[in-house]
Amino acid sequence: MKLSAAERLRRFYEQFAGDDHVLIVINADPDAIASAKAIKRLLWRKVASVTISNINVIKRPDNIAMIRLLGVALVPIDEIDASCFSRFVIVDSQPEHNEIFKKITPDVIIDHHPETGVRAPYLDIRPKYGATASIMTEYLRAAKIIPSAKLATGLFYAIKTDTGNFERQTQIEDIRAFQFLYRHANIHLARKIEKSELRLDFLKYFKTALTGMRRRKGRMFAHLGPVVNPDVCVIIADFFMRIDSVNWSIVSGFYNNTLIIVFRNDGVRKNAGSLAHKSFGLYGSAGGHKSMARAEIPVANLKPLVDRQDEKKVLQWIIRQVEKRADKK
Repeated sequence: MKLSAAERLRRFYEQFAGDDHVLIVINADPDAIASAKAIKRLLWRKVASVTISNINVIKRPDNIAMIRLLGVALVPIDEIDASCFSRFVIVDSQPEHNEIFKKITPDVIIDHHPETGVRAPYLDIRPKYGATASIMTEYLRAAKIIPSAKLATGLFYAIKTDTGNFERQTQIEDIRAFQFLYRHANIHLARKIEKSELRLDFLKYFKTALTGMRRRKGRMFAHLGPVVNPDVCVIIADFFMRIDSVNWSIVSGFYNNTLIIVFRNDGVRKNAGSLAHKSFGLYGSAGGHKSMARAEIPVANLKPLVDRQDEKKVLQWIIRQVEKRADKK
Protein backbone atom coordinates (compact mmCIF):
# COMPACT_ATOMS: atom_id res chain seq x y z
CA MET A 1 0.00 0.00 0.00
CA LYS A 2 1.41 3.36 -1.05
CA LEU A 3 1.38 5.85 1.81
CA SER A 4 0.60 9.51 1.32
CA ALA A 5 3.21 12.11 2.24
CA ALA A 6 1.00 13.23 5.14
CA GLU A 7 0.76 9.67 6.50
CA ARG A 8 4.52 9.15 6.22
CA LEU A 9 5.08 12.40 8.12
CA ARG A 10 2.63 11.34 10.83
CA ARG A 11 4.36 7.98 11.30
CA PHE A 12 7.76 9.71 11.31
CA TYR A 13 6.69 12.09 14.08
CA GLU A 14 5.28 9.17 16.09
CA GLN A 15 8.84 8.00 16.71
CA PHE A 16 9.75 11.06 18.78
CA ALA A 17 8.74 12.67 22.08
CA GLY A 18 9.34 16.15 23.42
CA ASP A 19 12.10 15.07 25.81
CA ASP A 20 14.07 13.08 23.21
CA HIS A 21 17.69 13.85 22.40
CA VAL A 22 18.11 12.80 18.77
CA LEU A 23 21.32 11.73 17.00
CA ILE A 24 21.31 11.75 13.19
CA VAL A 25 24.19 9.65 11.83
CA ILE A 26 25.41 10.17 8.26
CA ASN A 27 28.16 9.24 5.85
CA ALA A 28 28.62 12.87 4.93
CA ASP A 29 28.15 13.82 1.28
CA PRO A 30 25.86 16.51 -0.19
CA ASP A 31 22.73 14.33 -0.14
CA ALA A 32 23.31 13.08 3.40
CA ILE A 33 24.24 16.53 4.76
CA ALA A 34 21.20 18.25 3.24
CA SER A 35 18.84 15.45 4.25
CA ALA A 36 20.09 15.50 7.85
CA LYS A 37 19.63 19.28 7.90
CA ALA A 38 16.02 18.74 6.71
CA ILE A 39 15.33 16.22 9.49
CA LYS A 40 16.73 18.66 12.04
CA ARG A 41 14.31 21.29 10.70
CA LEU A 42 11.37 18.87 10.88
CA LEU A 43 12.17 18.14 14.53
CA TRP A 44 12.66 21.79 15.51
CA ARG A 45 10.70 22.50 18.73
CA LYS A 46 9.39 18.91 18.73
CA VAL A 47 12.31 17.29 20.60
CA ALA A 48 14.80 18.42 23.23
CA SER A 49 17.85 18.43 20.92
CA VAL A 50 19.12 17.23 17.55
CA THR A 51 22.78 16.46 16.77
CA ILE A 52 24.17 15.49 13.36
CA SER A 53 27.20 13.19 13.40
CA ASN A 54 29.43 12.18 10.49
CA ILE A 55 31.10 8.76 10.41
CA ASN A 56 33.61 9.75 7.72
CA VAL A 57 36.45 12.25 7.54
CA ILE A 58 35.26 15.11 5.34
CA LYS A 59 37.95 16.21 2.91
CA ARG A 60 36.17 16.65 -0.41
CA PRO A 61 36.20 20.38 -1.27
CA ASP A 62 32.54 20.70 -2.26
CA ASN A 63 31.46 18.98 0.97
CA ILE A 64 33.65 21.31 3.04
CA ALA A 65 32.29 24.33 1.16
CA MET A 66 28.71 23.13 1.63
CA ILE A 67 29.13 22.68 5.38
CA ARG A 68 30.77 26.10 5.76
CA LEU A 69 28.47 28.11 3.49
CA LEU A 70 25.23 26.51 4.75
CA GLY A 71 26.25 26.63 8.40
CA VAL A 72 25.85 22.90 9.07
CA ALA A 73 27.04 21.81 12.53
CA LEU A 74 28.56 18.31 12.50
CA VAL A 75 30.11 16.30 15.33
CA PRO A 76 32.48 13.45 14.31
CA ILE A 77 31.22 10.07 15.50
CA ASP A 78 34.37 9.52 17.59
CA GLU A 79 33.33 12.45 19.77
CA ILE A 80 29.81 11.13 20.35
CA ASP A 81 28.66 9.49 23.59
CA ALA A 82 25.69 7.39 22.44
CA SER A 83 24.35 7.15 26.00
CA CYS A 84 23.43 10.84 25.80
CA PHE A 85 20.81 10.16 23.12
CA SER A 86 17.40 8.51 23.24
CA ARG A 87 16.60 8.34 19.50
CA PHE A 88 18.83 7.48 16.53
CA VAL A 89 18.29 8.28 12.86
CA ILE A 90 20.24 7.10 9.81
CA VAL A 91 19.61 9.08 6.65
CA ASP A 92 20.90 8.46 3.10
CA SER A 93 22.46 5.17 4.26
CA GLN A 94 21.61 1.83 5.82
CA PRO A 95 23.45 -0.14 8.52
CA GLU A 96 24.86 -2.59 5.95
CA HIS A 97 26.68 0.24 4.20
CA ASN A 98 29.28 0.69 6.94
CA GLU A 99 30.36 -1.17 10.07
CA ILE A 100 30.07 2.03 12.14
CA PHE A 101 26.34 2.24 11.44
CA LYS A 102 25.93 -1.24 12.95
CA LYS A 103 27.06 0.10 16.34
CA ILE A 104 23.79 1.94 16.80
CA THR A 105 20.20 0.72 16.72
CA PRO A 106 18.30 3.17 14.50
CA ASP A 107 14.73 4.17 15.27
CA VAL A 108 14.37 5.81 11.86
CA ILE A 109 16.00 5.06 8.49
CA ILE A 110 15.27 7.20 5.43
CA ASP A 111 17.21 6.38 2.27
CA HIS A 112 17.09 6.09 -1.52
CA HIS A 113 19.66 3.32 -1.99
CA PRO A 114 18.62 -0.28 -2.77
CA GLU A 115 17.11 -2.11 0.20
CA THR A 116 19.42 -4.33 2.24
CA GLY A 117 16.78 -6.12 4.32
CA VAL A 118 17.21 -3.71 7.22
CA ARG A 119 14.60 -3.36 9.97
CA ALA A 120 13.70 -0.36 12.14
CA PRO A 121 10.61 1.02 13.89
CA TYR A 122 10.27 3.52 11.04
CA LEU A 123 11.59 2.79 7.54
CA ASP A 124 11.26 4.86 4.39
CA ILE A 125 13.47 3.39 1.67
CA ARG A 126 12.69 4.39 -1.93
CA PRO A 127 15.35 3.05 -4.32
CA LYS A 128 13.69 4.56 -7.40
CA TYR A 129 14.32 8.09 -6.17
CA GLY A 130 17.42 9.83 -7.45
CA ALA A 131 18.21 11.46 -4.11
CA THR A 132 17.22 11.21 -0.46
CA ALA A 133 16.92 15.02 -0.60
CA SER A 134 13.87 14.56 -2.85
CA ILE A 135 12.24 12.38 -0.20
CA MET A 136 13.04 14.91 2.53
CA THR A 137 11.56 17.72 0.44
CA GLU A 138 8.27 15.79 0.40
CA TYR A 139 8.37 15.62 4.21
CA LEU A 140 8.94 19.37 4.45
CA ARG A 141 6.06 20.07 2.09
CA ALA A 142 3.77 17.68 3.98
CA ALA A 143 4.68 19.56 7.18
CA LYS A 144 3.90 22.84 5.39
CA ILE A 145 7.43 24.07 6.10
CA ILE A 146 8.92 26.62 3.72
CA PRO A 147 12.65 25.83 3.84
CA SER A 148 15.13 28.59 4.61
CA ALA A 149 17.37 29.69 1.73
CA LYS A 150 20.27 27.67 3.15
CA LEU A 151 18.23 24.49 3.64
CA ALA A 152 16.64 24.81 0.21
CA THR A 153 20.07 25.41 -1.35
CA GLY A 154 21.48 22.29 0.31
CA LEU A 155 18.60 20.09 -0.85
CA PHE A 156 18.70 21.65 -4.33
CA TYR A 157 22.43 20.98 -4.67
CA ALA A 158 22.03 17.44 -3.29
CA ILE A 159 19.46 16.54 -5.95
CA LYS A 160 21.70 18.01 -8.67
CA THR A 161 24.64 15.99 -7.37
CA ASP A 162 22.99 12.61 -6.84
CA THR A 163 21.09 12.69 -10.14
CA GLY A 164 24.11 14.01 -12.07
CA ASN A 165 22.02 16.97 -13.21
CA PHE A 166 19.21 14.50 -13.99
CA GLU A 167 21.40 12.32 -16.18
CA ARG A 168 21.34 9.41 -13.71
CA GLN A 169 18.43 7.56 -12.14
CA THR A 170 15.61 10.05 -11.73
CA GLN A 171 11.86 10.06 -11.54
CA ILE A 172 9.15 12.70 -11.62
CA GLU A 173 9.25 13.15 -7.84
CA ASP A 174 12.89 14.29 -8.06
CA ILE A 175 11.93 16.86 -10.67
CA ARG A 176 9.00 18.13 -8.60
CA ALA A 177 11.21 18.49 -5.53
CA PHE A 178 13.85 20.29 -7.59
CA GLN A 179 11.28 22.72 -9.01
CA PHE A 180 9.93 23.48 -5.54
CA LEU A 181 13.41 24.04 -4.09
CA TYR A 182 14.46 26.25 -7.00
CA ARG A 183 11.95 28.86 -5.81
CA HIS A 184 13.58 29.04 -2.36
CA ALA A 185 17.26 28.27 -3.00
CA ASN A 186 20.13 30.70 -3.42
CA ILE A 187 21.38 29.66 -6.86
CA HIS A 188 24.57 31.71 -6.55
CA LEU A 189 25.41 29.90 -3.31
CA ALA A 190 24.73 26.52 -4.93
CA ARG A 191 27.04 27.42 -7.82
CA LYS A 192 29.78 28.45 -5.38
CA ILE A 193 29.56 25.04 -3.68
CA GLU A 194 29.51 23.25 -7.02
CA LYS A 195 32.68 24.96 -8.23
CA SER A 196 34.62 23.85 -5.14
CA GLU A 197 35.49 20.48 -6.68
CA LEU A 198 39.26 20.18 -6.47
CA ARG A 199 42.07 20.66 -3.99
CA LEU A 200 45.60 21.34 -5.15
CA ASP A 201 46.86 18.07 -3.64
CA PHE A 202 44.31 16.10 -5.72
CA LEU A 203 46.08 16.96 -8.98
CA LYS A 204 48.85 14.38 -8.49
CA TYR A 205 46.23 11.61 -8.69
CA PHE A 206 45.24 12.73 -12.17
CA LYS A 207 48.87 12.20 -13.22
CA THR A 208 48.85 8.71 -11.66
CA ALA A 209 45.54 7.86 -13.35
CA LEU A 210 46.58 9.13 -16.78
CA THR A 211 49.96 7.40 -16.61
CA GLY A 212 48.67 4.00 -15.47
CA MET A 213 45.18 3.85 -17.01
CA ARG A 214 44.11 0.77 -18.95
CA ARG A 215 41.35 0.80 -21.56
CA ARG A 216 39.58 -2.47 -22.34
CA LYS A 217 36.47 -2.70 -24.57
CA GLY A 218 35.23 0.77 -23.72
CA ARG A 219 36.06 0.33 -20.04
CA MET A 220 38.62 2.65 -18.47
CA PHE A 221 40.48 1.29 -15.44
CA ALA A 222 42.88 3.14 -13.15
CA HIS A 223 44.41 2.34 -9.79
CA LEU A 224 45.67 5.29 -7.73
CA GLY A 225 47.45 3.49 -4.90
CA PRO A 226 47.07 5.10 -1.45
CA VAL A 227 44.72 8.12 -1.52
CA VAL A 228 44.16 10.90 1.04
CA ASN A 229 40.42 10.62 0.49
CA PRO A 230 38.27 8.04 -1.34
CA ASP A 231 36.46 10.92 -3.05
CA VAL A 232 39.53 11.22 -5.28
CA CYS A 233 38.45 7.94 -6.91
CA VAL A 234 34.98 9.40 -7.51
CA ILE A 235 36.36 12.59 -9.08
CA ILE A 236 38.63 10.70 -11.46
CA ALA A 237 35.98 8.12 -12.34
CA ASP A 238 33.62 10.97 -13.28
CA PHE A 239 36.45 12.64 -15.21
CA PHE A 240 37.04 9.53 -17.36
CA MET A 241 33.33 9.37 -18.23
CA ARG A 242 33.79 12.65 -20.13
CA ILE A 243 35.79 10.78 -22.80
CA ASP A 244 33.49 10.02 -25.73
CA SER A 245 34.76 6.46 -26.31
CA VAL A 246 34.48 5.43 -22.63
CA ASN A 247 31.24 3.81 -21.44
CA TRP A 248 32.60 2.38 -18.16
CA SER A 249 34.98 4.00 -15.69
CA ILE A 250 36.41 1.94 -12.81
CA VAL A 251 38.86 3.68 -10.49
CA SER A 252 40.39 2.26 -7.31
CA GLY A 253 42.61 3.32 -4.44
CA PHE A 254 43.61 2.30 -0.91
CA TYR A 255 42.22 4.26 2.03
CA ASN A 256 42.33 3.29 5.72
CA ASN A 257 43.34 -0.32 5.02
CA THR A 258 40.49 -0.68 2.56
CA LEU A 259 40.51 -1.04 -1.22
CA ILE A 260 37.93 1.39 -2.59
CA ILE A 261 36.63 0.68 -6.12
CA VAL A 262 34.34 3.24 -7.76
CA PHE A 263 32.18 2.38 -10.78
CA ARG A 264 30.61 4.76 -13.30
CA ASN A 265 28.93 4.05 -16.63
CA ASP A 266 26.84 5.77 -19.31
CA GLY A 267 23.62 4.13 -18.14
CA VAL A 268 22.87 2.43 -21.46
CA ARG A 269 21.72 -1.14 -20.69
CA LYS A 270 24.20 -1.41 -17.83
CA ASN A 271 24.00 -1.96 -14.09
CA ALA A 272 26.99 -0.75 -12.07
CA GLY A 273 25.53 -1.92 -8.75
CA SER A 274 25.05 -5.45 -10.03
CA LEU A 275 28.53 -5.61 -11.59
CA ALA A 276 30.17 -4.29 -8.43
CA HIS A 277 28.37 -6.86 -6.30
CA LYS A 278 29.09 -9.78 -8.63
CA SER A 279 32.75 -8.79 -9.00
CA PHE A 280 33.64 -7.92 -5.42
CA GLY A 281 30.73 -8.75 -3.09
CA LEU A 282 32.48 -11.97 -2.07
CA TYR A 283 35.40 -9.99 -0.61
CA GLY A 284 33.69 -6.99 1.02
CA SER A 285 30.72 -4.68 0.65
CA ALA A 286 29.66 -3.81 -2.90
CA GLY A 287 26.62 -2.37 -4.63
CA GLY A 288 24.94 0.77 -5.90
CA HIS A 289 22.76 2.10 -8.67
CA LYS A 290 22.62 1.35 -12.41
CA SER A 291 25.08 4.06 -13.40
CA MET A 292 27.17 4.43 -10.23
CA ALA A 293 28.40 1.97 -7.62
CA ARG A 294 31.17 1.25 -5.14
CA ALA A 295 33.00 -1.65 -3.55
CA GLU A 296 35.00 -1.60 -0.31
CA ILE A 297 37.31 -4.52 0.43
CA PRO A 298 39.34 -4.78 3.68
CA VAL A 299 43.05 -5.24 2.98
CA ALA A 300 43.01 -8.39 5.15
CA ASN A 301 40.62 -10.00 2.64
CA LEU A 302 42.99 -9.20 -0.22
CA LYS A 303 46.06 -10.93 1.21
CA PRO A 304 45.33 -14.40 -0.24
CA LEU A 305 44.44 -12.83 -3.61
CA VAL A 306 46.95 -10.13 -4.51
CA ASP A 307 49.91 -8.21 -3.07
CA ARG A 308 48.59 -4.75 -2.26
CA GLN A 309 52.12 -3.32 -2.55
CA ASP A 310 52.24 -4.23 -6.24
CA GLU A 311 50.03 -1.57 -7.80
CA LYS A 312 50.11 -3.13 -11.28
CA LYS A 313 48.99 -6.51 -9.98
CA VAL A 314 46.18 -4.90 -7.98
CA LEU A 315 44.94 -3.23 -11.17
CA GLN A 316 45.25 -6.46 -13.12
CA TRP A 317 43.27 -8.31 -10.44
CA ILE A 318 40.48 -5.71 -10.54
CA ILE A 319 40.33 -5.89 -14.35
CA ARG A 320 40.10 -9.70 -14.26
CA GLN A 321 37.35 -9.65 -11.65
CA VAL A 322 35.29 -7.14 -13.61
CA GLU A 323 35.79 -8.65 -17.05
CA LYS A 324 35.00 -12.15 -15.80
CA ARG A 325 31.52 -10.93 -14.80
CA ALA A 326 30.95 -8.18 -17.38
CA ASP A 327 31.69 -10.45 -20.35
CA LYS A 328 29.70 -13.40 -19.00
CA LYS A 329 26.68 -14.13 -21.16
